[in-house]
Amino acid sequence: MATTTTRTPQEERTRQMRARLLEATIECLVERGFAGTSTTLVSERAGVSRGAQLHHFPSKSDLVLAAVEHLTVVRGAELAAAAEALPRGRRRTRAVLAMLADHFTSPVFIAALELWVAARTDDTLRAAVAPLEQRVGREAHRLVVEALGAEESRPGVRELVQATLDLVRGLGLATTITDDADRRRRILDHWATVLDTELQGAA
Repeated sequence: MATTTTRTPQEERTRQMRARLLEATIECLVERGFAGTSTTLVSERAGVSRGAQLHHFPSKSDLVLAAVEHLTVVRGAELAAAAEALPRGRRRTRAVLAMLADHFTSPVFIAALELWVAARTDDTLRAAVAPLEQRVGREAHRLVVEALGAEESRPGVRELVQATLDLVRGLGLATTITDDADRRRRILDHWATVLDTELQGAA
């Protein structure tokens, strides 16, 4: 007979408090960057006492590392949900690119970007960020392959999918400096045509 595990009120309060702290950390990373994010600022934004925050995350490093894990889950969930909503038909390829463009210009990506930059000179942070980014990258690649109906056993198809991810990620990075929505749209319109032609040819 199956058993059901029920959270106690205290466990649920703790879970909710940790979630608020992690969400507040992401918001601070987006708005203030890694250098401007502090445990004090995060606890204030989350509405959590400093004592409670320090009990669960004694240092900024502990808090940020937990946020890295949280970001990985959030990014994966957002991409999966967007993939489920993709339309069928001849405009599907362009919709896949729009999905990726939305992801690589979203607040969670900006927060992840702040962590990438900080990890470049922080060995502990890099050790945590690198494998999780690889996991996100593999999942994004898998989703795009499925969404495009790409047959990776054919020569060049895997590289084409990876080039697509690299292209849209690069366009997302450009957005952090200036609003280039029109240029991004034109590039993605053209790339959708390239993808359709190349994938049909591979098939």
